[in-house]
Amino acid sequence: MPNLNDLKLRIASVKSTQKITSAMKMVAAAKLRRAQEQAEASRPYAERMERMLGSLAASAGKQPGASPLLAGTGKDDVHLLIVAAADRGLCGGFNSNIVREARTKANGLLKAGKTVKIFCVGRKSRDQLRRDFEANMVGTIEDIAKPSLGFDKAATVADRVLAMFKAGEFDVCTIFYAKFQSAIAQIPTAQQLIPFEAEGDADASTLADGGVYDYEPSDEKILSDLLPRNIAVQIFKAMLENNASEHGARMSAMDNATRNAGEMIDKLSIQYNRTRQAIITNELIEIISAKEAL
Repeated sequence: MPNLNDLKLRIASVKSTQKITSAMKMVAAAKLRRAQEQAEASRPYAERMERMLGSLAASAGKQPGASPLLAGTGKDDVHLLIVAAADRGLCGGFNSNIVREARTKANGLLKAGKTVKIFCVGRKSRDQLRRDFEANMVGTIEDIAKPSLGFDKAATVADRVLAMFKAGEFDVCTIFYAKFQSAIAQIPTAQQLIPFEAEGDADASTLADGGVYDYEPSDEKILSDLLPRNIAVQIFKAMLENNASEHGARMSAMDNATRNAGEMIDKLSIQYNRTRQAIITNELIEIISAKEAL
């Protein structure tokens, strides 16, 4: 049985931890609001660009000389997986869920005889994948949200990916991230970036809103400019979703940790009081026994 001093130290330690987790919860909650607004604001632009490119791709994608970003290289032997996670932990299963999704995809491709290359965005994705896929890693970017997450950071990643594609280093590129749904729900998502893959079928000349458009200059020229820009836009959207998901997951995890610390303090306090009462009772028994002996 632990003595009173040990119990006092444990209670003080847990109370100190509770203060830290409570403070981290408040910081995450303050950051979550802005991050959520940014993520939600990015969705309409990114989705609209995808729909427009899908409309253009329906007509230009099958024509001779179509951009490799749209039509692909004609094979899918080498896959580049961009795994976007956080640089820090203490955010529940946020990092593990994204990495699990990427690991499942990588193992499936390797079993099919494909070559897999992994580009990590965030320290935690690198740390978790290093043991199984260190030989497959081709690069890592850390602290991408410091001091703030801007489009220039996403453009840096996009430029790196496009340079690798032009050099013929891969055929298919997929990004893994967590789509923000709420503070307690983040959905691990895989999105193919290269070759361009529109969600659903798009008519050659009709967009989702029912309008019919004539493009000037040609469809091919518009695509050659928009397709590289779309890579940066989709990566930026994924990073914003990840940022909001990370803060939401951390706020939820720290809230659970704070409540668990409170429960542990209650249990330790009960144990402390019972131990103290037992010591007092034993001392009284010794005094009474000594008096009776005299």
